[in-house]
Amino acid sequence: MTDLLKTPLHAMHLAAGARMEPFVGYDMPLRYPEGSVAEHNQARNRAALFDVSHMGQLRLMGEGADEALETLVPGDIRGLGDGAMRYTLFTLENGGILDDLIVSRIPGGLGLVVNAARRKGDTEHLRSHLGDRVDIVPEPDRALLALQGPAAVAVLPDFADLPFMAWREGEACGVPARVSRSGYTGEDGFELSVAGADAEALAGRLLAHEAVAWAGLDARNSLRLEAGLCLYGRDLDEDTTPLEAGLGWTLPKRRREERGFPGAARILDNPPVRRRVGMRPEGRVITREGSDVLDGSGEPVGWVASGGFSPVLGGPVAMGYLPVALAAPDTEIAFDIRGKPRPGRVVRLPFVPHNYFRG
Repeated sequence: MTDLLKTPLHAMHLAAGARMEPFVGYDMPLRYPEGSVAEHNQARNRAALFDVSHMGQLRLMGEGADEALETLVPGDIRGLGDGAMRYTLFTLENGGILDDLIVSRIPGGLGLVVNAARRKGDTEHLRSHLGDRVDIVPEPDRALLALQGPAAVAVLPDFADLPFMAWREGEACGVPARVSRSGYTGEDGFELSVAGADAEALAGRLLAHEAVAWAGLDARNSLRLEAGLCLYGRDLDEDTTPLEAGLGWTLPKRRREERGFPGAARILDNPPVRRRVGMRPEGRVITREGSDVLDGSGEPVGWVASGGFSPVLGGPVAMGYLPVALAAPDTEIAFDIRGKPRPGRVVRLPFVPHNYFRG
């Protein structure tokens, strides 16, 4: 068995009593002694600190990096202003999604953050398509921390004026960092990219604030699910188009008109026959990834992509795919749970309103 990789904060997780689990090749904290529900509520009510150093950080450097990247994604990268960030997708010729990522305008090029499971594949994808046009610079020696929750701004007051989906360099608790107003929880907060050698110092200083506590992967997953945010490999994959996934907003007018990205014709010229939706099972039985979703006659018509317990709502929630005709809110459905149909209904996303900073 291949040895698991460790983030620069691994020793801190062990010292905090974290339950560690393998995750995309890393030994990562699943939860801490207080438990995942307490960590979830910490992010919703105060501030939770997540180690997301397993994510892939890289730079595309050189003149025309934005135009080059637009040949692989449907987002408006040329329109990114200095210090601005954008969520976009690597698309395939069949219209499917290879990965979702964050792109930032940085001096001399672009900064990218890609999913941990796709970091190697995305780097190879970029090199094979853009290697003769831009310099592709992975940053494996950097760590990434996410401070999420309504108290995050009180912990990092020097960045209180930073708009949502923007970044700048500065000192966070005395540590040089690239700080962005972004996250994966639906809450206000920051993501901090730092040299791996500085990660423990920064984490320790953040945790010294009375409003901050560790949170692990379990809480990160339940938070993003409540917020209706996609997880690559569950809600997004190579056979699902952006429109099916409810991500049409990532295709702005200019890119729809000009096209020029992989799968443009498949995505734009073929109306979706299925859509990602929110679903609420009745009762307290949780429906998990891969469970069939049934129509009124008991026939399988869709599936659950992500499912779990919502601490805020006090019950189960799920996202999945249904035919367009059954995707309207309040449509009655059922879930096949261990061979028994359990009633539920389609609901609007997100399950819990977003609390992003809008200035």
